[in-house]
Amino acid sequence: MVTGAGTPGALGIIKAVRRTDAFDPHIVGVETIPDASGFPLVDTAETVSAGDDFIPDVIDVARREDVDVVFPLQPTDLRSLSEAKPRFESEGIEVMVSDPGTLSTATDTGRLYDHLVRHGHHIVPEFYRVSTCDEFVDAVRALGYPDRRVCFKRSDGDEVRVLDSEADRSNVLLDTQPNNTVNTLDGVLPVFEETEPFPDLIVTEYLPGDEYSVDVVAREDDVPVTVSRSHDEIDAGRSYTGTIEEAPELIESARQICALLDVEYNANVRFKYAADGTPKLVGVNPYLSESVTACVGAGANIPSQSVQHALGWDLPEVTVDWGTHVTHDWQEIVFRPEKSPTTI
Repeated sequence: MVTGAGTPGALGIIKAVRRTDAFDPHIVGVETIPDASGFPLVDTAETVSAGDDFIPDVIDVARREDVDVVFPLQPTDLRSLSEAKPRFESEGIEVMVSDPGTLSTATDTGRLYDHLVRHGHHIVPEFYRVSTCDEFVDAVRALGYPDRRVCFKRSDGDEVRVLDSEADRSNVLLDTQPNNTVNTLDGVLPVFEETEPFPDLIVTEYLPGDEYSVDVVAREDDVPVTVSRSHDEIDAGRSYTGTIEEAPELIESARQICALLDVEYNANVRFKYAADGTPKLVGVNPYLSESVTACVGAGANIPSQSVQHALGWDLPEVTVDWGTHVTHDWQEIVFRPEKSPTTI
């Protein structure tokens, strides 16, 4: 079963699971909307309730369809599925998600950075956790503004904003996807001064270098599958083109971080290079990246291997075609009246 069958990346991940020679899957797709993009590619499509009824509905469908493994594709489903793992296990169903404690640390950047520093991992950028406007200004100044660019974001969010003293921007959006992410300190202060309660923010050094990520399959204390790739073109935080590049330093750091966090199943560990050429950790997504199909194209079928791990099987050796370049594109899904949905 894949939950979040309408999320970005669902089509590619479902196709990847079908491409394996290791098993012949019967795929059940569930989503809270009836026109989920992944429904044309699954064997059984079910619309489930949102909110408090989500978990009971998913369990009912999984029981009815004799599901062995639940594969979450929607990040917002992770916590509820993680907390409900004992209920699924009582039905003999494995849920491919880390424990709640791991999720809490990995999805809060401030907590993640603190955790790594306490355990001697200094791959994190210079950072400050702030919870008042005065603390925010002090942190920005401490990191070199106005002579240097500085970044900030919600500790529990992904959207990074850049402060540049030479920027020509007059607003900052805290709760919505911005069209422009660069602003001045004077431009954001009026918003922050009126924001109650003040959000928990993390303020970091600006990282001007190339961005990479490492896709991971993890189990217990072992991280058997790691594939590193560059992000050559990024829009709204999503990678649309990239190259599968062997980066041993980043792979080893990803292994150590996932082991320290007790990540189980999947993670996407993101790095960016600082001005002095050293890699810094941007964040850890404790789930399968929607652009993981780039790895599939290079010979590492991470979605399939993740399912094999959930089934308790030994994982096959992975031969990666390093240097593979991948471009992502859109695919249209058509829902015709009285007909099954199709892709074009």
